[in-house]
Amino acid sequence: MHRQLTLVAAPPPEAAAAVLDTVWPALRSSLDGDRPLAVLPAGTGPADAARAVLRPDEPLEPGTDLVVVTSGSTGAGKGVLLSATALRASAAATADRLGGPGSWLLALPTSAIGGLQVLVRSALAGREPVVLSRGEALVAAATRLPAGDRRYISLVPTQLRRYLADEPDALASFDAVLLGGAAADPGLLDDARAAGVRVRTTYGMSETAGGCVYDGAPLEGVGARVTEQGIELSGPMLALGYRLDVGATAAAFTADPDGVRWFRTRDAGAWQVGACQASAPLSGKTLAQSGRLVVHGRLDDVVISGGVNVSPQAVEAVLREHPSVADAVVTGLPDPEWGQRVVAAVVAAPGAVPDLAELRPWVAARLGAAAAPRELSVVDAVPTLHTGKPDRLAVARTLMSHTPRGTD
Repeated sequence: MHRQLTLVAAPPPEAAAAVLDTVWPALRSSLDGDRPLAVLPAGTGPADAARAVLRPDEPLEPGTDLVVVTSGSTGAGKGVLLSATALRASAAATADRLGGPGSWLLALPTSAIGGLQVLVRSALAGREPVVLSRGEALVAAATRLPAGDRRYISLVPTQLRRYLADEPDALASFDAVLLGGAAADPGLLDDARAAGVRVRTTYGMSETAGGCVYDGAPLEGVGARVTEQGIELSGPMLALGYRLDVGATAAAFTADPDGVRWFRTRDAGAWQVGACQASAPLSGKTLAQSGRLVVHGRLDDVVISGGVNVSPQAVEAVLREHPSVADAVVTGLPDPEWGQRVVAAVVAAPGAVPDLAELRPWVAARLGAAAAPRELSVVDAVPTLHTGKPDRLAVARTLMSHTPRGTD
């Protein structure tokens, strides 16, 4: 008998507390194998796009208990097939790495794996999560966590940056602040740790049931290796494949002759051992003696301008160091002369007016002239996908449809 997906809509941000009445019980049922689940992102457009990927009327692939629709940051999203076993393995390995189970404050969307794993970890710990409501002060939400219990929260860099500026003491009250979803600036991490925040960087994705490498060290049971095709990961938390897409599954998931399955992340990276880097595979057991995994970004997320490879993440990090910039997202647009030109959308620091004439030399002095943005758009907030990742495609569309400040 074929199993069918149950679709549950994620509450909008202004009604985040409704998660406890909708997504939370549905997620626990899926972990028990009773009702396969997919959580639709809030908003009609994103929900319709997710539904098209999920195709709930089609029979569900065997062994699947949860389907997570990826953000589609570089194109159409996919439906990632996860078993309850994989979800539990991820949550158990996280609890082990953090020093034990605890109470979680939910601050991420539950349509994405980051928010869903907060619920899974809470379920395995036997605690009901506390939900951070839109506009609620972090310190107020934190007071609703049980007294005397270990306290955890998972954030994306934009959230960490905001709370570090507004409520550093509240952040420092958590036993661990997991940071994932996007690359974090070293300066942001330094500032957080200097403020006493126990921040732990996480690397992972829907296909690994969430973060599986913490602070460069794979969790227990996780294997990692760096090949010419990028970082590859293995372990009990790997997804089964992609919803109704045999070709994409075969391309992304491979098996060694001995049967070990690997997921090709398409991220560039290296093992750093002191000042050296290597490509040998490592696991959670061997890494402490060998080094840590450094992630350089997507293999296909490079702007090639005038024949020079430019990392958008590196340009973003440099822009955020400028005193007039609070946040930034960078992408590339087609250019008849350069092939691609680097363009940026920035959020102004309080009282500042970002100016391209100042930002171009600032970036060029640190990363070279090819990395200096040729167009600039000032926005109220960096556009994000439902996962919390920067929406580079939205930035490109905005800059192509408007006349931003630019230079030749």
